[in-house]
Amino acid sequence: MTEVFGSPVLRVEQPRRGPFAKSRYKVLDDAGTVLAIAAPADSEGHVEMRSVVPGKSNLDPRAVLLTTPDGEPLYIVDKQAGREYTEILTPDGGSYGSFVTERVGRRYVVYDGEGALIGNVGVDVPRTNFEVTDTAGNKVAHVRKKWAGLATHLLTTADKYAVEIFDPVREPLRTMAVMTAIVMDMNLHESKEIT
Repeated sequence: MTEVFGSPVLRVEQPRRGPFAKSRYKVLDDAGTVLAIAAPADSEGHVEMRSVVPGKSNLDPRAVLLTTPDGEPLYIVDKQAGREYTEILTPDGGSYGSFVTERVGRRYVVYDGEGALIGNVGVDVPRTNFEVTDTAGNKVAHVRKKWAGLATHLLTTADKYAVEIFDPVREPLRTMAVMTAIVMDMNLHESKEIT
């Protein structure tokens, strides 16, 4: 599974849809080859086939199933209610790692599946740059949310992220660095409804 995200430069993009089309992502390498896709998942980690009324807040729980383009399950990103805890699960439901809020919207700590601290995610004030560091404070990845224009930002879910990995980065931190784009989007940028 881990060789899927072996490229040092990746892109994470949401398809261009209206504001109610949440939690869909594509992970691409720098050449534009689709490496993985994500779609909303139910509580057992299966892709939801039915239409669901989406939540109106980044505080609502959500889950996405990440698969290869051929449909082989890779990971489940399980965002709990609130912004405090998001777990990355293996296809069989085991824990691969987690993101835990230390300061909402500003700092997250990253754990492996055994609960050991493996890194941190620092967030800038506009919430568009995410610096992933290891436990020694070394920068291992930079995730940047790209600006797509006001209309795209307000009226669609078409957020785009650039992920740069500063090799060598060992697993599971490497995969968790890639997951940072999806986790931060689900926690900080998905709510675009005007309520």
